[in-house]
Amino acid sequence: MIPAISAIASSLTQAVAGASAPVSPTNAPTFDQMLTQAAKEAVGTLQDGEAAALEGVKGAMPTFKVVDSVMSAQRTLQEVLAIRDKAVSAYKEITQMAV
Repeated sequence: MIPAISAIASSLTQAVAGASAPVSPTNAPTFDQMLTQAAKEAVGTLQDGEAAALEGVKGAMPTFKVVDSVMSAQRTLQEVLAIRDKAVSAYKEITQMAV
C-alpha cells in the first residue's frame, strides 16, 4: 500500500513541478529512499543558510541573498521539527495502545 501512496505523492510532485509522465508504483521510490532524500535536502538547505550567513558577515554576499538563504533554512528547520514532533507523538500513541 505504501509504494502506491509514494507513487501518488511522486506523481503529484512531478505534476506541480511541470513533469508530464506520472510515476507508476513499480518504479516509485520506497519510503526510506524518500525520507533519506528529504533529510539530505534539509541538511543541504541548512548548510547553505549557514554558509550564506558567514558570507554575509564577511560582506561577500548581498544582504537580500543572506536573508533569503537564512529564511529558507529557518523554514526547513521548522518543517524538520514538525515532522519529529509528529513521529514522537505517533510513537507515544502506539506504545500506549492496549494489546
